[in-house]
Amino acid sequence: MKRPELNRKFDLQIQVSREAYKGSTPELRERKKSSCLENEQTALQALPEKTRDIPTMRRSPKYVLFQRFAKLFLGCLAAVTSGMMYALYLSTYHERRFWFSSRQELEREITFQGDSAIYYSFYKEMLKAPSFERGVYELTHNNKTVSLKTINAVQQMTLYPELIASVLYQATGSEEVIEPVYFYIGIVFGLQGIYVTALFVTSWVMSGTWLAGMLTVAWFIINRVDTTRIEYSIPLRENWALPYFACQVAALTGYLKNNINTSVERFCYLLVSASTYTFMMMWEYSHYLLFLQAISLFLLDSFSLMQTDKVHEVYKIYLLSLFLGYLLQFENPALLVSPLLSLVASLMLAKCLQLNVKKGTRIARMLKVMYFYLIFTLTVMLNVVMKTFVPHKENGHMLKFLEAKFGLNMTKNFTMNWLLCQESLQAPSQDFFLRLTQSSLLPFYILVLIICLFSVIQVIFRRINGKPLKEIVTLEDGRIGERPEIVYHVIHTILLGSLAMVLEGMKYLWTPYVCMLAAFGVCSPELWMTLFKWLRLRAVHPIFLALILSMAVPTIIGFSLWKEFFPRIMTELSELQEFYDPDTVELMTWIKRQAPVAAVFAGSPQLMGVIKLCTGWMVTNLPLYNDEDLLKRNENIYQIYSKRSAEDIYKILTSYKANYLIVEDAICNEVGTMRGCRVKDLLDIANGHVVCEEGDNFTYSKYGRFCHEIKINYSPYVNYFTRVYWNRSYFVYKINTVISFQS
Repeated sequence: MKRPELNRKFDLQIQVSREAYKGSTPELRERKKSSCLENEQTALQALPEKTRDIPTMRRSPKYVLFQRFAKLFLGCLAAVTSGMMYALYLSTYHERRFWFSSRQELEREITFQGDSAIYYSFYKEMLKAPSFERGVYELTHNNKTVSLKTINAVQQMTLYPELIASVLYQATGSEEVIEPVYFYIGIVFGLQGIYVTALFVTSWVMSGTWLAGMLTVAWFIINRVDTTRIEYSIPLRENWALPYFACQVAALTGYLKNNINTSVERFCYLLVSASTYTFMMMWEYSHYLLFLQAISLFLLDSFSLMQTDKVHEVYKIYLLSLFLGYLLQFENPALLVSPLLSLVASLMLAKCLQLNVKKGTRIARMLKVMYFYLIFTLTVMLNVVMKTFVPHKENGHMLKFLEAKFGLNMTKNFTMNWLLCQESLQAPSQDFFLRLTQSSLLPFYILVLIICLFSVIQVIFRRINGKPLKEIVTLEDGRIGERPEIVYHVIHTILLGSLAMVLEGMKYLWTPYVCMLAAFGVCSPELWMTLFKWLRLRAVHPIFLALILSMAVPTIIGFSLWKEFFPRIMTELSELQEFYDPDTVELMTWIKRQAPVAAVFAGSPQLMGVIKLCTGWMVTNLPLYNDEDLLKRNENIYQIYSKRSAEDIYKILTSYKANYLIVEDAICNEVGTMRGCRVKDLLDIANGHVVCEEGDNFTYSKYGRFCHEIKINYSPYVNYFTRVYWNRSYFVYKINTVISFQS
């Protein structure tokens, strides 16, 4: 009896073990299956513990793919729509401001002031040329713009935008559809739309939600007085170039991300290459901005915060762009002596030496300091060597200006003091910070920057101590500073912001990225989670609260901006403004009707630019400040507003073969808001006609101010000059060829 009972018990145990094995097999398979779904685990970890226990239905791959495609499609649609709406807004505002469509061609051209007039005048010349080749030749061997001077206008003034616009206008057959001026400004407004779209995409890529892109665009438009100069001067080189730089930054942001698809990485690399080269061809100062970007990437790589190979691939793009730019810009020496080339060459040389300074040992830390010193020394040395062996004149006055700006060299030079008095080259005013604060941009930017900066510093200290970075940073980690694209933008915005605090003109480079970074931060759950990790929040689950704030905060900001600023924008578009300058119209009409075709005009550089555009007559000087010879010409012609004799002024004007002199009443009787920054004050200082005694300035000269004395029509002024035309703003004098030298 006992043996059958033992057999039954043994069979029962075998049956139970088989059932247990059958029950455990699906469980093991399920675990193996779920281990491959890292995205689902990450999503579940991002939920509160109570929510994790709720059974969820597994989504099919087709549904997930459709969801991603729908999100991508809607985001792209929002980005493109934002860019198109901004371009349409600029076009409408420009029409309302100038009544552009109802004006004659001459009145339209007068709206282009200063250097903008010069750029547009060459666009007109290209359209008048019998062929594109002939037009390019005339621009590269131009002797019909500045008297006694043959210039390569394409190289000196970076006229590649005008060449491209003229080709597109003629190749597309737009002559019968649209006027040249509308085609020209339409391209610029379209590029501004691309600019906004690129900022939208950058913020979207960083935050993961296109809500950040919408907020970026809103802040950009609301603060457009400080984000762009498109309203004041359409043809400026920066208005053509910065959209390409924004595209480059957007592509670089995607390229720097960890764990991206190979095809996406390749696409970003190609876009970075194309946009970098195009940006360099559009603006003569582009290599300085790329130099700041290279410094950011160098610091990113030095602290081992991203893959070294990616950084060096970007360095190769810089070198290729510099090489092609040097060849296609008629062997432009400014690119050879640029700090960008010296820095990149030093970094590539250091890579060839295979310096291993990225480990956490004490010796490695010392080597890291030596590495920084080596790169700095090599960069300075290479730049000095290049400037020694490469003949160059470009931008030499910039060093003198910087010396005077920072008080390293006191000067009485008219050009340097005139540049120091320009609003764009002074420190930003309090109104600038007040405007950014009123739109809530500056407070949120400071908050985002502080959180990201402290997180980056924490990561840097971990890397110095030899701790590795996590391959996949989850939301629960709260380490936003471990993302290389975030580190890059933090360093880049600090560099641009430092320059903007010194030169107000740099705000047009810095403020757009302030909009982008602030929008990314308030819409990013990772940023809020990083903050909550520091605060050790326990009352509410930090991940849940971070997800809520990343949607609630930008929504509240968006509604407040809509309520306060949208009515103002609509009011601006509905108001009809008027650009009324009859005196300038009368002057241009008189020149075209009465002045000989071979006549040469002298006057202020801003007026000479308008004369060149509206009449086509030759001038003695131009409103361009990247050439020392033109700067010297401007200073000499400005002597008509100084206290010098009629004979001195006559000799200066005839040395440039001038036939007519135009005196502007606005400059002669200028009442400046800043003491000592009027043109006549700067001339008195440069000519030694101002004496300082006991804190007071006394003016002394044996001659009266020329622009005043010539209006009285007495000897010796009437011996040298004959008044032929005048109105309320301008006095035109013919320079006599036969002189009776009588006192």
